[in-house]
Amino acid sequence: MRIGLLTEGGYPYLNGEARLWCDRLVRGLGQHEFDVYALSRSRRQEDEGWPPLPPQATRVRTAPLWTVEDHGTVLGRRARRRFAEHYGDLATVLTTPALQASASQADRFASALYGLAELARDTGGLPTALRSETAVRALERACRAPGARRTVRAARVPDLLAVAARLERALRPLSLDWYEDDALGAVDLCHAASGGPAALPGLLARHFTGVPLLVTEYGVRLRAHHLASGAGDTAPAVRALLAAYHGRLAAETYRQAACVTPGNGHARRWQERCGADRAKLRTVYPGMDAAPFAEVGEAPHSGDPGTLVWVGQVEPAKDLVSLLHAFTEIRRTEPRTRLRIISTGTEDAAYLAHCQALAAHLFPDEAEGRHAVGDNPVAFEAIGEFPGPADAYATGAVSVLSSVVEGFPVGLVEAMLCGRATVSTDVGAVLEVIGGTGLVVPPRNPRALAEACLDLLRDAGRRERLGAAARARALELFTVEQNIAAFHGIYLDIVSHSPVRRVVVDATGEPLPFAVPAEAHLPGRWTDRTPRTAPSWAPGPPVRATPLTATEGAR
Repeated sequence: MRIGLLTEGGYPYLNGEARLWCDRLVRGLGQHEFDVYALSRSRRQEDEGWPPLPPQATRVRTAPLWTVEDHGTVLGRRARRRFAEHYGDLATVLTTPALQASASQADRFASALYGLAELARDTGGLPTALRSETAVRALERACRAPGARRTVRAARVPDLLAVAARLERALRPLSLDWYEDDALGAVDLCHAASGGPAALPGLLARHFTGVPLLVTEYGVRLRAHHLASGAGDTAPAVRALLAAYHGRLAAETYRQAACVTPGNGHARRWQERCGADRAKLRTVYPGMDAAPFAEVGEAPHSGDPGTLVWVGQVEPAKDLVSLLHAFTEIRRTEPRTRLRIISTGTEDAAYLAHCQALAAHLFPDEAEGRHAVGDNPVAFEAIGEFPGPADAYATGAVSVLSSVVEGFPVGLVEAMLCGRATVSTDVGAVLEVIGGTGLVVPPRNPRALAEACLDLLRDAGRRERLGAAARARALELFTVEQNIAAFHGIYLDIVSHSPVRRVVVDATGEPLPFAVPAEAHLPGRWTDRTPRTAPSWAPGPPVRATPLTATEGAR
């Protein structure tokens, strides 16, 4: 089958979100063809290019989200009226109070979105119109209209200009030429690697050509938007309007998708609250390559029994401050304990400097004797200083996660694959991932974190039992193999319930008359009419037919 893989800021580029699991998915499903449609986030990302792709990645098309590809399209009078009507409807929906949101408002948002997409298709693009005075005035009328939510009524002209610019960026996929019969219209299935901008081309392909859409969210894009918008000094009216757009887009994506695959129960609950139909949801855990962690995982005694290890990206959400304060409690009871903080990527330089200063203040350099050089029990290191990630976890006996915000805890799974006993905070999908094979404490509670770490540091037998159980759980649930098998089954299920839109041909270009069942040419869930269980009179499991030999066939 032919899959249209939709990404934003990730695969096939060298860096970005969802790059690794998309690469593993494409390489693991060699029996399928993948057309990759990628939205880039920066010039640097495009300049870095991408590594060699497997042969099943037959086509790659890219478009930038960081700049505008304006071909000088000027709308005529009738097109301007259509734009004003659809954009005005979109702005009205965004200013409607949340308590008044209804199915009719959802339909109005969808009608405005697809109306703009059809106009872009007819005219060659809308980048100029989306930045025009017409768009700003439509936003202003909607904010000043009776019944608009209180927050947006106070929007000033700079706020309206900021919203128009952000909406223009978010709606850039409408002007792409990806929705013709020789592009996304030629695939059997669109698979969006995330919500938001990556899923928008899939929505438009479904609208124009009827291609079914699968959406995977290992981190809910709407949640990420809320977290990012609350961190800055953006005006309340701007935050409200943009949050309304992203919320409406998420609801429309979930409504039109044939299947939505959250990466964990935490993401699933977010999707349900945003309007996803529970019947469409199917949890598929991220797949991780267990091979690099095998050697360390099979040697549970390799770590220093008196060392705690933290591995991750240094940023405020990881709450290293609480970890350092917890370590002061640990040192009072176990003065020889050491803590290694290992950064895995681009860190927040200011936050890292703050944590280093706090560690120097809480733990002055100590020496074994009068003539020895002092040493700090807290070490700040980088993952590049180790041969591999597994070697970082191998330096200690207990792995710690101290986050206050977390989606799917990749670092925790890596520690589990290494057979390490873990202490984690109860955030995101931690409880679902750890499943009783580690200790979990409330976030922002240094005393509870310290007590849990001390319990494991003092009991080697318990550490070994929890580490073995954690490794077994990770190998059962979080490997690349289970992830690939799950998506292969979902692909087949979606396509089997969708009408065939193209003729299947053989290597010579001749049609294959029985490549698909005849009833697949009609819309509807025809395969549901087959019995899912064996009939009561069947004595045993089904028996597969034995293929005929050449002699038997001649008879």
